[in-house]
Amino acid sequence: MLMTSLGRGDIFTNEEVESRFAKDTWQRKVFSELDSALRSDVRPFPCVYGVAGHKAGQIRYGFAETLTAEAIAAALDAYLPHSRDFGANTSLALFEAPSDISNMKDYFERFWSLLKGVAEIDKAPWPSAIPEATDAPMWEFCYGGEPIFVVCTTPAHVLRQSRRSSTFMLTFQPRWVFDRILGTEKAASKSFSAVRTRLADYDFVTPSPVLGKYGDDGIREAEQYFLDDTNTPLTCPFHKLKD
Repeated sequence: MLMTSLGRGDIFTNEEVESRFAKDTWQRKVFSELDSALRSDVRPFPCVYGVAGHKAGQIRYGFAETLTAEAIAAALDAYLPHSRDFGANTSLALFEAPSDISNMKDYFERFWSLLKGVAEIDKAPWPSAIPEATDAPMWEFCYGGEPIFVVCTTPAHVLRQSRRSSTFMLTFQPRWVFDRILGTEKAASKSFSAVRTRLADYDFVTPSPVLGKYGDDGIREAEQYFLDDTNTPLTCPFHKLKD
């Protein structure tokens, strides 16, 4: 049964996860953990738009015994062509089966190796409006011609609880979602203020100084994708992802 694999790009709604996976499966357990975090009123999750998207059934979820570049690409192929139909706060969250916990450095290196692998699989040309150099101010991960913000969460995160999950997990959010949220200075200021207030209460470390609005002076998207438990910026190990 292919429900434990992303080989065909299987992605699911909240309801489909709960109907297709029994409560004792690892898929249901990792999903339930995230579901509880996003629905908590006692300890509100910092990403208000992720919370809204989950509650509205706009996020899609995928599961793989091991997340590979091929599995991620298949999920993106299934998700991106229909993403605008899913809702204004949509994203794609991919879970890996729980395993022995690695250290932060290993997760960081694996994350970027996977993104590079996905970019190399991509048959679409890199968008001409997006720089290919990962340290460029306007760089963004792209797949299928679509700019995408990526977040990695891991079991190694302890102090930065907003980036902690019981298993290795990747979330892909199309750039157009943020364009709506952060389209004006007033909207951006309001959004960042709400998120930072929640981060201060949620994490056991102060908000990372690398967080900021796409395109602003000194802000690099590549530094925001993977945050460790300190506030030391992590540099992408690749000059560019797609050769």
